[in-house]
Amino acid sequence: MTQSTKPLIILTGPTAAGKTKLSIALAKAVNGEIISADSMQVYRHMNIGSAKIQPKEMQGVKHYLVDILEPTQDFNIVLFQKLAKQAITEIYAKGKVPILVGGTGFYIQSVLYDIDFQESAEDTALRVELEQLAQEKGAAFLHDILKECDPAAAQEIHENNIKRVIRAIEFHRQTGRKISEHNAAEREKKPAYDSHYFVLTDQRNKLYETIDRRVDNMIAEGLVDEVKKLVELGCRRDSTAMQGLGYKEIISYLTGEIPLEEAVYRIKRDTRHFAKRQLTWFRRERNVIWIEKDKFAYDDEKMLHYIKTQL
Repeated sequence: MTQSTKPLIILTGPTAAGKTKLSIALAKAVNGEIISADSMQVYRHMNIGSAKIQPKEMQGVKHYLVDILEPTQDFNIVLFQKLAKQAITEIYAKGKVPILVGGTGFYIQSVLYDIDFQESAEDTALRVELEQLAQEKGAAFLHDILKECDPAAAQEIHENNIKRVIRAIEFHRQTGRKISEHNAAEREKKPAYDSHYFVLTDQRNKLYETIDRRVDNMIAEGLVDEVKKLVELGCRRDSTAMQGLGYKEIISYLTGEIPLEEAVYRIKRDTRHFAKRQLTWFRRERNVIWIEKDKFAYDDEKMLHYIKTQL
């Protein structure tokens, strides 16, 4: 069996769509194991703000790429791809089916199309120069540089995602090419697996209501204390782990820049914007099977049955 004929199930969708619960039922139904495609759930001590699945929720289904790094460590798409591919190999060796679950579309794409990230070597001096520019003149200034050299990448990458902005500028300066064109070419590759790509979603107003409730619950469950402990562990505002929604806003509250009410408002607003960007991303993907919850009367059994008929 070649790699391209090996099965890979993908279950994704916007934040707060309900992926976790459905993924457990799916894994049990197909003898699968789950690989988390989430940029924050890899970190230990970050349970509340990342809405991390807890051991009791796993119902005995093995999860990979959850709680594997300290929050002071860096995590990026290249490392994700490497670890995800290792997990897939391990799952196949057990005779089970890998299920990639999470809302980070680019992470999923990196595995599905086996995207090559090694075309340009890192230039430490250039990276330091760009990082200093961001600190001195702000994220918007750096994003404007990207707009000039690669407008398509600038449209796709949010200005607050400084690491990706820097990487895109680096790529252009090192190769003379646009990273948006490179990524587009990589996306035209055939999938590296026999894949089934499901996107779970809900009506936008209901999704937004769920997001708002989730944020309120996170605050009630102790998100502020969670962030305090992360700061005590050595996390700084510019740490990779602190770039996740909910964490940087609470740091702004803890440093006295904004009141808690404003932090909560920003988390809700930015999470809704993030969900909108996620949906835009998934609509661009090829061969996607949409699972719209309202069309299944919000019945998990009906959704699971439909997914199984598509495999």
